[in-house]
Amino acid sequence: MGEELTAYARKLALTLVLEGLRAVDPKSLLKSRARVVESKLIVDDHEVNVGNGVYVVAIGKAAGKMAEAAEEILGSRIRAGVATVPRGTPSPRLARITPVAAGHPHPDEGSLEAGKLALRVAEEARRSGCPLLALISGGGSALAEVPVPGVTLEDLRSVNDLLLRSGASITEINTVRKHLSLLKGGRLAAAAYPSPVLALVLSDVVGDKLEVIASGPTVPDPSTYEEALDILKRYNLMDSAPRTVLEVLEKGARGELPETPKPGDETLSKAHALLLGSNLTALKAMDAYAKKLGLNSVVLTSMLQGEAREAAKALAAIALEVKRSSIPVAPPAAVICGGETTVKVRGRGRGGRNQEFALSAALQIEGEGGIAIAAIGSDGIDGPTDAAGAIVDGFTVKKVKRLGLDPRKFLEENNSYEFFNIVGGHIKTGPTGTNVNDFYLAVVIAQEWE
Repeated sequence: MGEELTAYARKLALTLVLEGLRAVDPKSLLKSRARVVESKLIVDDHEVNVGNGVYVVAIGKAAGKMAEAAEEILGSRIRAGVATVPRGTPSPRLARITPVAAGHPHPDEGSLEAGKLALRVAEEARRSGCPLLALISGGGSALAEVPVPGVTLEDLRSVNDLLLRSGASITEINTVRKHLSLLKGGRLAAAAYPSPVLALVLSDVVGDKLEVIASGPTVPDPSTYEEALDILKRYNLMDSAPRTVLEVLEKGARGELPETPKPGDETLSKAHALLLGSNLTALKAMDAYAKKLGLNSVVLTSMLQGEAREAAKALAAIALEVKRSSIPVAPPAAVICGGETTVKVRGRGRGGRNQEFALSAALQIEGEGGIAIAAIGSDGIDGPTDAAGAIVDGFTVKKVKRLGLDPRKFLEENNSYEFFNIVGGHIKTGPTGTNVNDFYLAVVIAQEWE
Protein backbone atom coordinates (compact mmCIF):
# COMPACT_ATOMS: atom_id res chain seq x y z
CA MET A 1 0.00 0.00 0.00
CA GLY A 2 2.85 2.40 0.87
CA GLU A 3 4.43 2.06 -2.56
CA GLU A 4 1.06 2.51 -4.30
CA LEU A 5 0.33 5.69 -2.35
CA THR A 6 3.84 6.93 -3.07
CA ALA A 7 3.44 6.32 -6.80
CA TYR A 8 0.18 8.27 -6.73
CA ALA A 9 1.84 11.12 -4.81
CA ARG A 10 4.55 11.28 -7.49
CA LYS A 11 1.94 11.39 -10.25
CA LEU A 12 0.06 14.23 -8.55
CA ALA A 13 3.25 16.20 -7.94
CA LEU A 14 4.23 16.04 -11.61
CA THR A 15 0.70 17.01 -12.67
CA LEU A 16 0.82 20.10 -10.46
CA VAL A 17 4.26 21.11 -11.71
CA LEU A 18 3.01 21.03 -15.31
CA GLU A 19 0.00 23.14 -14.33
CA GLY A 20 2.37 25.71 -12.85
CA LEU A 21 4.34 25.87 -16.09
CA ARG A 22 1.16 26.33 -18.13
CA ALA A 23 0.14 29.27 -15.95
CA VAL A 24 3.29 31.25 -16.78
CA ASP A 25 3.46 30.68 -20.53
CA PRO A 26 4.78 34.08 -21.71
CA LYS A 27 2.79 34.16 -24.93
CA SER A 28 -0.50 33.47 -23.17
CA LEU A 29 0.26 35.97 -20.39
CA LEU A 30 1.09 38.78 -22.81
CA LYS A 31 -1.89 38.16 -25.09
CA SER A 32 -4.23 38.10 -22.09
CA ARG A 33 -3.02 41.50 -20.85
CA ALA A 34 -2.22 43.52 -23.99
CA ARG A 35 -4.40 44.71 -26.87
CA VAL A 36 -4.42 47.38 -29.57
CA VAL A 37 -7.39 49.74 -29.76
CA GLU A 38 -7.21 52.15 -32.71
CA SER A 39 -3.72 53.64 -32.41
CA LYS A 40 -3.05 52.68 -28.80
CA LEU A 41 -1.36 49.69 -27.21
CA ILE A 42 -3.21 49.08 -23.95
CA VAL A 43 -1.80 46.93 -21.16
CA ASP A 44 -4.05 46.93 -18.11
CA ASP A 45 -4.69 50.66 -17.58
CA HIS A 46 -1.50 51.85 -19.29
CA GLU A 47 -1.64 53.23 -22.84
CA VAL A 48 1.07 53.87 -25.44
CA ASN A 49 0.46 55.53 -28.80
CA VAL A 50 1.71 53.20 -31.54
CA GLY A 51 0.01 54.98 -34.43
CA ASN A 52 3.33 55.88 -36.06
CA GLY A 53 5.00 52.60 -35.16
CA VAL A 54 6.77 50.92 -32.29
CA TYR A 55 10.19 49.34 -31.71
CA VAL A 56 10.59 46.10 -29.78
CA VAL A 57 13.46 44.74 -27.69
CA ALA A 58 12.88 41.31 -26.12
CA ILE A 59 15.58 40.19 -23.68
CA GLY A 60 15.67 37.00 -21.61
CA LYS A 61 14.79 33.33 -21.75
CA ALA A 62 11.14 34.12 -22.47
CA ALA A 63 11.99 36.63 -25.21
CA GLY A 64 11.07 34.32 -28.08
CA LYS A 65 7.51 33.66 -26.94
CA MET A 66 7.02 37.25 -25.83
CA ALA A 67 8.21 38.50 -29.23
CA GLU A 68 5.83 36.11 -31.02
CA ALA A 69 2.96 37.51 -28.96
CA ALA A 70 4.06 41.08 -29.70
CA GLU A 71 4.02 40.41 -33.44
CA GLU A 72 0.54 38.90 -33.21
CA ILE A 73 -0.74 41.89 -31.23
CA LEU A 74 1.05 44.73 -33.03
CA GLY A 75 1.57 43.33 -36.54
CA SER A 76 2.80 45.87 -39.10
CA ARG A 77 3.10 48.59 -36.45
CA ILE A 78 6.45 47.07 -35.47
CA ARG A 79 9.21 49.01 -37.26
CA ALA A 80 12.12 46.89 -36.04
CA GLY A 81 13.13 44.74 -33.12
CA VAL A 82 15.45 42.15 -31.63
CA ALA A 83 14.80 39.07 -29.48
CA THR A 84 17.35 36.97 -27.64
CA VAL A 85 17.16 33.20 -28.03
CA PRO A 86 19.12 30.96 -25.63
CA ARG A 87 21.64 29.11 -27.76
CA GLY A 88 20.55 25.56 -28.55
CA THR A 89 16.82 26.27 -28.16
CA PRO A 90 14.26 26.52 -30.99
CA SER A 91 14.17 29.85 -32.79
CA PRO A 92 10.85 31.72 -32.56
CA ARG A 93 8.75 32.33 -35.66
CA LEU A 94 9.19 36.04 -36.25
CA ALA A 95 8.67 38.29 -39.27
CA ARG A 96 9.59 41.78 -38.04
CA ILE A 97 11.72 41.12 -34.97
CA THR A 98 15.24 39.73 -35.46
CA PRO A 99 16.07 36.66 -33.32
CA VAL A 100 19.65 36.37 -32.06
CA ALA A 101 21.04 33.19 -30.50
CA ALA A 102 23.09 33.96 -27.39
CA GLY A 103 24.73 32.25 -24.44
CA HIS A 104 23.43 31.47 -20.97
CA PRO A 105 24.44 31.39 -18.12
CA HIS A 106 27.63 32.83 -19.59
CA PRO A 107 27.53 35.59 -22.22
CA ASP A 108 29.05 34.85 -25.61
CA GLU A 109 29.56 36.60 -28.96
CA GLY A 110 25.84 36.25 -29.62
CA SER A 111 25.15 38.11 -26.37
CA LEU A 112 27.29 41.00 -27.61
CA GLU A 113 25.47 41.02 -30.95
CA ALA A 114 22.08 41.01 -29.19
CA GLY A 115 23.17 43.80 -26.87
CA LYS A 116 24.41 46.01 -29.70
CA LEU A 117 21.20 45.45 -31.65
CA ALA A 118 19.12 46.26 -28.57
CA LEU A 119 20.90 49.59 -28.11
CA ARG A 120 20.58 50.32 -31.83
CA VAL A 121 16.83 49.66 -31.72
CA ALA A 122 16.50 51.92 -28.66
CA GLU A 123 18.40 54.68 -30.45
CA GLU A 124 16.16 54.31 -33.51
CA ALA A 125 13.15 54.72 -31.23
CA ARG A 126 14.74 57.90 -29.82
CA ARG A 127 15.42 59.37 -33.27
CA SER A 128 11.95 58.54 -34.62
CA GLY A 129 10.00 59.58 -31.54
CA CYS A 130 8.22 56.22 -31.57
CA PRO A 131 7.84 54.21 -28.36
CA LEU A 132 10.06 51.33 -27.34
CA LEU A 133 8.36 48.15 -26.10
CA ALA A 134 10.79 46.23 -23.89
CA LEU A 135 9.88 42.62 -23.15
CA ILE A 136 12.04 41.58 -20.21
CA SER A 137 12.53 38.18 -18.59
CA GLY A 138 15.08 36.36 -16.50
CA GLY A 139 18.31 35.30 -18.14
CA GLY A 140 18.61 38.61 -19.93
CA SER A 141 21.75 39.51 -17.97
CA ALA A 142 23.77 36.94 -19.94
CA LEU A 143 21.76 36.85 -23.17
CA ALA A 144 22.31 40.51 -24.09
CA GLU A 145 25.34 42.54 -23.16
CA VAL A 146 27.38 45.60 -24.10
CA PRO A 147 30.39 45.80 -21.77
CA VAL A 148 31.81 49.13 -20.65
CA PRO A 149 35.05 50.25 -22.36
CA GLY A 150 38.07 48.30 -21.17
CA VAL A 151 36.12 45.17 -20.19
CA THR A 152 36.17 42.23 -22.60
CA LEU A 153 33.77 39.36 -23.12
CA GLU A 154 36.29 37.05 -21.46
CA ASP A 155 36.45 39.37 -18.45
CA LEU A 156 32.65 39.24 -18.15
CA ARG A 157 32.61 35.45 -18.46
CA SER A 158 35.29 35.13 -15.81
CA VAL A 159 33.64 37.34 -13.18
CA ASN A 160 30.25 35.82 -14.01
CA ASP A 161 31.59 32.32 -13.38
CA LEU A 162 33.27 33.36 -10.13
CA LEU A 163 30.06 34.91 -8.83
CA LEU A 164 27.89 31.95 -9.84
CA ARG A 165 30.23 29.56 -8.02
CA SER A 166 30.58 31.76 -4.94
CA GLY A 167 27.04 31.30 -3.66
CA ALA A 168 26.22 34.98 -4.20
CA SER A 169 22.53 35.82 -4.62
CA ILE A 170 21.11 36.91 -7.96
CA THR A 171 20.68 40.43 -6.56
CA GLU A 172 24.37 40.56 -5.68
CA ILE A 173 25.46 39.08 -9.00
CA ASN A 174 23.37 41.57 -10.96
CA THR A 175 24.69 44.50 -8.94
CA VAL A 176 28.15 43.69 -10.28
CA ARG A 177 26.88 43.03 -13.81
CA LYS A 178 25.05 46.37 -13.98
CA HIS A 179 28.22 48.32 -13.29
CA LEU A 180 30.11 46.59 -16.10
CA SER A 181 27.43 47.19 -18.74
CA LEU A 182 26.15 49.90 -21.10
CA LEU A 183 22.79 48.10 -21.35
CA LYS A 184 21.83 47.17 -17.81
CA GLY A 185 20.76 49.25 -14.83
CA GLY A 186 18.36 51.50 -16.75
CA ARG A 187 20.74 52.27 -19.59
CA LEU A 188 18.61 50.64 -22.32
CA ALA A 189 15.67 52.93 -21.53
CA ALA A 190 17.99 55.92 -21.21
CA ALA A 191 19.21 55.25 -24.76
CA ALA A 192 15.63 55.67 -26.04
CA TYR A 193 14.92 58.92 -24.12
CA PRO A 194 12.87 61.05 -24.69
CA SER A 195 10.75 58.45 -26.51
CA PRO A 196 8.30 56.55 -24.26
CA VAL A 197 9.41 53.14 -23.01
CA LEU A 198 6.99 50.47 -21.83
CA ALA A 199 8.60 47.42 -20.22
CA LEU A 200 6.56 44.27 -19.67
CA VAL A 201 8.39 42.05 -17.24
CA LEU A 202 8.24 38.34 -16.42
CA SER A 203 9.95 37.96 -13.06
CA ASP A 204 12.54 35.33 -12.20
CA VAL A 205 13.64 37.17 -9.07
CA VAL A 206 12.55 36.47 -5.51
CA GLY A 207 10.43 39.44 -4.43
CA ASP A 208 9.93 40.58 -8.06
CA LYS A 209 12.39 43.46 -7.82
CA LEU A 210 12.29 45.09 -11.25
CA GLU A 211 15.81 46.48 -10.88
CA VAL A 212 17.18 42.96 -10.51
CA ILE A 213 15.28 41.10 -13.26
CA ALA A 214 17.65 40.82 -16.25
CA SER A 215 19.70 43.45 -14.38
CA GLY A 216 16.94 46.05 -14.83
CA PRO A 217 17.67 47.51 -18.29
CA THR A 218 14.69 49.90 -18.19
CA VAL A 219 14.36 50.87 -14.53
CA PRO A 220 16.38 53.01 -12.09
CA ASP A 221 19.28 51.28 -10.39
CA PRO A 222 19.66 52.00 -6.67
CA SER A 223 22.95 50.09 -6.40
CA THR A 224 26.41 51.63 -6.68
CA TYR A 225 29.95 50.86 -7.83
CA GLU A 226 30.97 50.74 -4.18
CA GLU A 227 28.37 48.06 -3.46
CA ALA A 228 29.58 46.04 -6.44
CA LEU A 229 33.12 46.15 -5.06
CA ASP A 230 31.90 45.15 -1.60
CA ILE A 231 30.24 42.06 -3.10
CA LEU A 232 33.53 40.90 -4.63
CA LYS A 233 35.21 41.45 -1.25
CA ARG A 234 32.43 39.62 0.62
CA TYR A 235 32.94 36.49 -1.45
CA ASN A 236 36.75 36.74 -1.45
CA LEU A 237 36.96 37.36 -5.20
CA MET A 238 39.28 40.38 -5.25
CA ASP A 239 42.34 38.26 -6.03
CA SER A 240 40.65 36.11 -8.67
CA ALA A 241 38.49 38.69 -10.51
CA PRO A 242 39.95 40.14 -13.73
CA ARG A 243 42.09 43.22 -13.15
CA THR A 244 40.11 45.22 -15.73
CA VAL A 245 36.88 44.54 -13.82
CA LEU A 246 38.41 45.73 -10.56
CA GLU A 247 39.78 48.85 -12.24
CA VAL A 248 36.34 49.82 -13.59
CA LEU A 249 34.62 49.25 -10.24
CA GLU A 250 37.34 51.09 -8.31
CA LYS A 251 37.21 54.07 -10.70
CA GLY A 252 33.44 54.16 -10.39
CA ALA A 253 33.62 53.98 -6.60
CA ARG A 254 35.97 57.00 -6.68
CA GLY A 255 33.44 58.93 -8.77
CA GLU A 256 35.55 58.86 -11.93
CA LEU A 257 32.86 57.08 -13.99
CA PRO A 258 29.18 57.96 -14.40
CA GLU A 259 26.81 55.93 -12.25
CA THR A 260 23.86 53.97 -13.60
CA PRO A 261 20.63 56.06 -13.78
CA LYS A 262 19.15 56.46 -10.29
CA PRO A 263 15.55 57.01 -9.13
CA GLY A 264 14.43 60.43 -10.34
CA ASP A 265 16.85 60.48 -13.29
CA GLU A 266 15.41 62.53 -16.17
CA THR A 267 16.42 59.93 -18.78
CA LEU A 268 14.02 57.43 -17.20
CA SER A 269 11.12 59.85 -16.72
CA LYS A 270 9.21 58.40 -19.69
CA ALA A 271 9.88 54.75 -18.89
CA HIS A 272 7.23 52.57 -17.25
CA ALA A 273 7.47 48.93 -16.20
CA LEU A 274 4.62 46.49 -15.54
CA LEU A 275 4.89 43.00 -14.06
CA LEU A 276 3.33 40.40 -16.38
CA GLY A 277 3.81 37.34 -14.22
CA SER A 278 5.97 35.81 -11.53
CA ASN A 279 6.64 32.73 -9.48
CA LEU A 280 3.56 33.48 -7.40
CA THR A 281 1.43 33.40 -10.56
CA ALA A 282 2.44 29.78 -11.04
CA LEU A 283 2.11 28.82 -7.36
CA LYS A 284 -1.45 30.17 -7.22
CA ALA A 285 -2.35 28.14 -10.31
CA MET A 286 -0.86 25.00 -8.78
CA ASP A 287 -2.74 25.64 -5.55
CA ALA A 288 -6.07 26.09 -7.35
CA TYR A 289 -5.55 22.94 -9.39
CA ALA A 290 -4.55 20.92 -6.32
CA LYS A 291 -7.79 21.93 -4.62
CA LYS A 292 -9.70 20.97 -7.76
CA LEU A 293 -8.11 17.52 -7.52
CA GLY A 294 -9.30 17.18 -3.92
CA LEU A 295 -6.05 17.95 -2.14
CA ASN A 296 -5.74 20.14 0.93
CA SER A 297 -3.32 22.64 -0.53
CA VAL A 298 -1.28 25.48 0.90
CA VAL A 299 1.16 27.95 -0.67
CA LEU A 300 3.84 28.66 1.92
CA THR A 301 6.07 31.13 0.09
CA SER A 302 7.34 32.31 -3.28
CA MET A 303 10.49 33.61 -1.61
CA LEU A 304 12.40 30.49 -0.57
CA GLN A 305 16.14 31.14 -0.64
CA GLY A 306 19.34 29.86 0.92
CA GLU A 307 21.43 26.77 0.25
CA ALA A 308 19.46 24.22 -1.75
CA ARG A 309 20.36 21.31 0.53
CA GLU A 310 19.25 23.25 3.64
CA ALA A 311 16.03 24.60 2.14
CA ALA A 312 15.13 21.06 1.13
CA LYS A 313 15.36 19.92 4.74
CA ALA A 314 12.71 22.49 5.68
CA LEU A 315 10.23 21.34 3.02
CA ALA A 316 10.86 17.69 3.89
CA ALA A 317 10.25 18.44 7.57
CA ILE A 318 6.94 20.11 6.73
CA ALA A 319 5.91 17.10 4.62
CA LEU A 320 6.66 14.79 7.55
CA GLU A 321 4.65 17.06 9.87
CA VAL A 322 1.71 16.93 7.47
CA LYS A 323 1.85 13.14 7.48
CA ARG A 324 2.18 12.75 11.25
CA SER A 325 0.13 15.59 12.72
CA SER A 326 -1.86 17.15 9.84
CA ILE A 327 -0.06 20.48 10.28
CA PRO A 328 -0.28 22.90 8.47
CA VAL A 329 -2.79 20.88 6.42
CA ALA A 330 -4.13 17.36 6.64
CA PRO A 331 -3.43 14.67 4.04
CA PRO A 332 -4.14 14.30 1.20
CA ALA A 333 -2.11 17.47 0.88
CA ALA A 334 0.03 19.61 -1.38
CA VAL A 335 2.59 21.95 0.14
CA ILE A 336 3.70 24.45 -2.49
CA CYS A 337 6.71 26.76 -2.45
CA GLY A 338 8.76 28.75 -4.91
CA GLY A 339 11.90 30.81 -4.99
CA GLU A 340 15.51 30.35 -5.95
CA THR A 341 18.11 28.59 -3.87
CA THR A 342 21.87 28.54 -4.33
CA VAL A 343 24.55 25.87 -4.32
CA LYS A 344 27.97 26.30 -2.80
CA VAL A 345 30.12 24.12 -5.03
CA ARG A 346 32.17 21.80 -2.83
CA GLY A 347 32.83 18.81 -5.07
CA ARG A 348 33.52 18.02 -8.70
CA GLY A 349 30.20 16.43 -9.55
CA ARG A 350 27.52 17.53 -11.96
CA GLY A 351 24.07 18.80 -11.10
CA GLY A 352 21.92 21.85 -10.45
CA ARG A 353 20.25 23.52 -7.51
CA ASN A 354 16.93 21.72 -8.02
CA GLN A 355 18.48 18.28 -8.37
CA GLU A 356 20.54 18.99 -5.26
CA PHE A 357 17.38 20.14 -3.46
CA ALA A 358 15.60 16.91 -4.40
CA LEU A 359 18.53 14.71 -3.35
CA SER A 360 18.75 16.43 0.04
CA ALA A 361 14.98 16.05 0.51
CA ALA A 362 15.20 12.34 -0.34
CA LEU A 363 17.63 11.82 2.53
CA GLN A 364 15.19 13.46 4.95
CA ILE A 365 12.13 11.39 3.96
CA GLU A 366 13.92 8.04 3.67
CA GLY A 367 11.56 5.17 4.42
CA GLU A 368 8.41 7.31 4.51
CA GLY A 369 5.58 6.08 2.29
CA GLY A 370 3.04 8.36 0.66
CA ILE A 371 5.34 11.36 0.24
CA ALA A 372 6.74 12.80 -2.99
CA ILE A 373 8.85 15.95 -3.31
CA ALA A 374 9.63 17.67 -6.61
CA ALA A 375 11.97 20.56 -7.39
CA ILE A 376 12.09 22.08 -10.86
CA GLY A 377 13.45 25.13 -12.65
CA SER A 378 10.63 26.80 -14.56
CA ASP A 379 12.94 27.46 -17.51
CA GLY A 380 13.47 23.72 -17.93
CA ILE A 381 17.18 23.99 -17.25
CA ASP A 382 18.87 23.07 -13.97
CA GLY A 383 22.56 23.86 -13.96
CA PRO A 384 24.74 22.61 -16.82
CA THR A 385 22.49 19.58 -17.40
CA ASP A 386 19.60 18.48 -19.62
CA ALA A 387 17.27 18.14 -16.62
CA ALA A 388 14.83 20.71 -15.24
CA GLY A 389 14.96 19.15 -11.78
CA ALA A 390 13.97 15.93 -10.06
CA ILE A 391 11.30 14.15 -8.05
CA VAL A 392 11.93 11.90 -5.04
CA ASP A 393 10.02 9.86 -2.50
CA GLY A 394 10.60 7.81 0.62
CA PHE A 395 11.99 4.90 -1.39
CA THR A 396 14.50 6.85 -3.50
CA VAL A 397 17.42 6.48 -1.10
CA LYS A 398 16.70 2.77 -0.61
CA LYS A 399 17.18 2.19 -4.34
CA VAL A 400 20.70 3.56 -4.42
CA LYS A 401 21.70 1.84 -1.18
CA ARG A 402 20.69 -1.50 -2.71
CA LEU A 403 23.42 -0.88 -5.27
CA GLY A 404 25.99 -0.49 -2.51
CA LEU A 405 26.27 3.27 -3.02
CA ASP A 406 26.23 6.01 -0.38
CA PRO A 407 23.69 8.72 -1.29
CA ARG A 408 25.38 11.25 0.99
CA LYS A 409 28.55 11.01 -1.08
CA PHE A 410 26.62 12.22 -4.11
CA LEU A 411 25.44 15.25 -2.12
CA GLU A 412 28.93 15.97 -0.78
CA GLU A 413 30.32 15.93 -4.32
CA ASN A 414 27.49 18.06 -5.79
CA ASN A 415 26.86 15.04 -8.02
CA SER A 416 23.06 15.03 -8.01
CA TYR A 417 22.76 14.52 -11.77
CA GLU A 418 24.59 11.19 -11.60
CA PHE A 419 22.51 10.18 -8.56
CA PHE A 420 19.28 10.56 -10.52
CA ASN A 421 20.81 8.91 -13.57
CA ILE A 422 21.24 5.85 -11.37
CA VAL A 423 17.95 5.79 -9.43
CA GLY A 424 15.67 7.63 -11.85
CA GLY A 425 13.61 10.67 -11.00
CA HIS A 426 14.91 13.30 -13.39
CA ILE A 427 12.30 15.75 -14.66
CA LYS A 428 13.20 16.64 -18.24
CA THR A 429 10.97 19.18 -19.95
CA GLY A 430 13.46 20.73 -22.31
CA PRO A 431 13.60 24.55 -22.49
CA THR A 432 10.13 25.79 -21.57
CA GLY A 433 10.35 29.30 -23.00
CA THR A 434 9.45 30.82 -19.64
CA ASN A 435 11.43 31.73 -16.54
CA VAL A 436 9.89 32.47 -13.12
CA ASN A 437 12.34 30.87 -10.67
CA ASP A 438 11.86 27.39 -9.26
CA PHE A 439 8.95 25.33 -7.93
CA TYR A 440 9.23 23.13 -4.81
CA LEU A 441 6.34 20.84 -4.09
CA ALA A 442 5.52 18.15 -1.54
CA VAL A 443 2.51 15.88 -1.99
CA VAL A 444 1.50 13.77 1.00
CA ILE A 445 -0.99 10.91 0.62
CA ALA A 446 -1.38 9.19 3.98
CA GLN A 447 -4.41 7.14 2.96
CA GLU A 448 -6.77 6.60 0.07
CA TRP A 449 -9.58 9.10 -0.34
CA GLU A 450 -12.64 9.44 -2.47
